Amino acid sequence: MADDSVDVGVNVDTKSLQDSLSGLQGVADTFGKSMTKAFSQSVTEGKKLDDVVKSVGERLSSKALTSALQPISSGISTAVTSILGGITGTAFAKGGVVSKFASGGVVSSPTVFPMGSGVGLMGEAGSEAIMPLTRGSDGSLGVRTAGGGTGSNVTFNVTTRDADSFRRSQTDLSAMLVRTMKRGQRGL
Repeated sequence: MADDSVDVGVNVDTKSLQDSLSGLQGVADTFGKSMTKAFSQSVTEGKKLDDVVKSVGERLSSKALTSALQPISSGISTAVTSILGGITGTAFAKGGVVSKFASGGVVSSPTVFPMGSGVGLMGEAGSEAIMPLTRGSDGSLGVRTAGGGTGSNVTFNVTTRDADSFRRSQTDLSAMLVRTMKRGQRGL
């Protein structure tokens, strides 16, 4: 009988799981230390076990709340830092000169800019192009490229022995002319 087994390799990024387990380990350690301290205080200092356990519960609640709010606090801090960094980075780029993009440009890092009733953020996911808009003759607004709509003059000289040989090669010459024009349109 043939071996029907299949070996499968799985490559998984377990960093977030390890971080969660480390956090859980920290909470368990804190709980254990708090309970040990509570029983110790109850025995050595004569405190009521009820009061000590209540105090432990309050400390653990405070610790849990602090841990739960940490990502929100970090997110707000990162956002404020990014906004302030973007504002100062944009306003004081190139030695204190405000960068002008009327002719276009590229933004390659997160940059804050004024927009309507607030601020906008560009370049947050990589480089972004700034392209000026122009209004066409039909009233449409959009990005225009230079040189794309101009015509080309192509001179194609054909030399043959007689008119009959020209007629025989006319199809081949037409195909060659079309290929040449298409290559020119592609910029090759």
